[in-house]
Amino acid sequence: MIDCHLLHPYAAVKRLLGSGQGAKTCAALGICILIAGCGGGYRPPPPGPISSSPAVGTYKVGNPYKIAGQWYTPKEDPYYDRVGIASWYGKKFNGRLTANGEVFDMNNFSAAHKTLPMPSFVKVTNLDNGRSLVVRVNDRGPFVHGRIIDLSRRAAKELGFLNQGTAKVRVEIAKNQIGESFVVAKGTASWEEQKSVIAVPAIAVESRPLAPPKGFAAALANPSVKNSTLAPATLNSNRARGAVAMEPTVTSPTLLYVQAGAFSDLGNAHRLRDQLSAVGTFGVAPVQIGNTRYYRVRIGPMATVERADQTLIELINSGHPNARIVVDKMNDACQVC
Repeated sequence: MIDCHLLHPYAAVKRLLGSGQGAKTCAALGICILIAGCGGGYRPPPPGPISSSPAVGTYKVGNPYKIAGQWYTPKEDPYYDRVGIASWYGKKFNGRLTANGEVFDMNNFSAAHKTLPMPSFVKVTNLDNGRSLVVRVNDRGPFVHGRIIDLSRRAAKELGFLNQGTAKVRVEIAKNQIGESFVVAKGTASWEEQKSVIAVPAIAVESRPLAPPKGFAAALANPSVKNSTLAPATLNSNRARGAVAMEPTVTSPTLLYVQAGAFSDLGNAHRLRDQLSAVGTFGVAPVQIGNTRYYRVRIGPMATVERADQTLIELINSGHPNARIVVDKMNDACQVC
């Protein structure tokens, strides 16, 4: 079993996110943090003391901060919708305080994100099996290239990637049935308020024949629920466990790439592609965003996340710090210039 909590350096950034000593702390962290995938690299320092009483979490956006030379700017983003790689963390951080002062419980449905407000709720969909969860963002991380979210152990288990350690996912701000975003819009959240958190209403999905995730076979075979929206799992109302909506979602086949850059000028894209010939065989793929056509310089598709990680590190070490891992729908990835 791969324990991907090793990827989550919260213990190293807690003081940065909660104090005014950002510059000094960033300088120290820039030396300490090593960027790598699940197979090795960063190992967090010993965590702080375990909380012995319920912690009162606060609503927090936070100031811009720098980790290992990379700046992150937290902000409210009610339209957040990204596709990328998820990892998970668990036992080593169980019982520790999160970045907004809550207590991390690896058996709750929670997550760490680099920039979203805390707490807020995001819907995470495993693009390989269609499983979806709504989780509570209450921590910062993961500070590893190519990862967009770090989930609790329980969330990773329910999404079906506990053993492999990573998964291709879509992360989007969770909305209720009338389109309202689940982002806490107040300055504080008392312990009593945290205890009152209830399950988020399920988001309606298209009804199609699916190979259901484990635990859904009996439900889908029942005529009374087969064509209805599946209700979210009932959570323990005595604890702020986050919210989970287990719903089979129709997903399109996806491919994994490592992208070195994107340009509006095709000539610039071709020049970068030629410069990267020593790293591998890169292609140039167009994409239309709004009224602008961009040309993405990338290599792939990659067979595994591990191979993508290796290629990403090679690119960064060769002078391309903005390279990243991208997940693309198969029908969007076929064009080459």
